[in-house]
Amino acid sequence: MPLGIFGFMALWSPFFIVALLFITVVYFLVTVKWRSSFKESEPLKRKEAIYFILAILLVYVLKGSPVEVMSTILFSAHMTQMALLFLVVAPLIVMGIPHWVWKAIISLPVVKPVFSFMTRPLIALLTFNIMFSIYHIPLIFDNVRTDVTLHGLASVILFLLSIFMWWPLLNPADEDIDLSGLKRIGYILGSAVLLTPACGLIIFAEHPLYAPYYDPEEFLKALALCVPVDTLQGMTLSGPELFTSMSTLNDQQLGGVIMKIIQEIVFGVMLFNLFFQWYRKDMEKQETQSYDPVVDPVTTE
Repeated sequence: MPLGIFGFMALWSPFFIVALLFITVVYFLVTVKWRSSFKESEPLKRKEAIYFILAILLVYVLKGSPVEVMSTILFSAHMTQMALLFLVVAPLIVMGIPHWVWKAIISLPVVKPVFSFMTRPLIALLTFNIMFSIYHIPLIFDNVRTDVTLHGLASVILFLLSIFMWWPLLNPADEDIDLSGLKRIGYILGSAVLLTPACGLIIFAEHPLYAPYYDPEEFLKALALCVPVDTLQGMTLSGPELFTSMSTLNDQQLGGVIMKIIQEIVFGVMLFNLFFQWYRKDMEKQETQSYDPVVDPVTTE
């Protein structure tokens, strides 16, 4: 059955486009036109603007396009969505917002103590991965995916925790966090290890774990979160099998594999970049040490 039966509003979310355009306009107003209002402002860098625009485009693709509906039908689409949001969009947002804007945000009275605590490397590492694992406990997942309030709250909390997790690695505006050298490698490897149990549970489960992907009643409840109720009225939908030939169990296993693969790719890129930085610094150091300037003697009469 084609996804077109859900209509334009559900598949392309025009109001969501307007919201993202508004956020983008505010971003450029703050970083360009209103920059003089900040004490330590600097001109917006091209790479920062590119990172932010890429993040906004990815957010729309993942949450405003047919991918959002597909994430309700296929667990593998849901896991792809989450992996890209937390492991790609989050670091793009951190790098896309200029450090002087981050400093202004962090210095706010309410934000400062929370941000200072939650971005401590060990706290940031544990909270995101633990909450991600808790989210995928079947009882919790089933309730979150079928309740609009819980779903929105869980999405915001996990995204904020992913920002905190990336902060010690990217650290654009916090001089108090010193995570360099081997500590960075340990942090990256630690995150990969902590996410493994949740992925392993999903990949090696012998039966479907999540009711919204196999129970017709729960499936319709989950679908109602992204498809207008008026559109769903009159439809007879027995479950995801109407839209895919893949079994529920295989779809679930594929979701766990996709999540792990995306994580490995992202962290692999981070490790490569880290080793490249080390190599470049080492080469610069060797060039500096090998350079022995000859100073001409000064003669005086």
